[in-house]
Amino acid sequence: MTNAKTTMDPPPVLGLPAEQPVPPTDCERCAGLVEERARARAAGDWSQVSDCNVAIRAHHRPRRKRRKA
Repeated sequence: MTNAKTTMDPPPVLGLPAEQPVPPTDCERCAGLVEERARARAAGDWSQVSDCNVAIRAHHRPRRKRRKA
């Protein structure tokens, strides 16, 4: 006979969403993403809002240098 588990695991603990990124004011690409994010929020498209936030964060993230093989 095996020991069957009869209870459920506890629910996962989710943190609060990250703060929305505030891009520099002199970046045209980020300004476009901020406008796109505002339109998506107004339309209730939360997936697109998240995508814009990721793009804004990634746009000004320092690039890693590739190691030579």
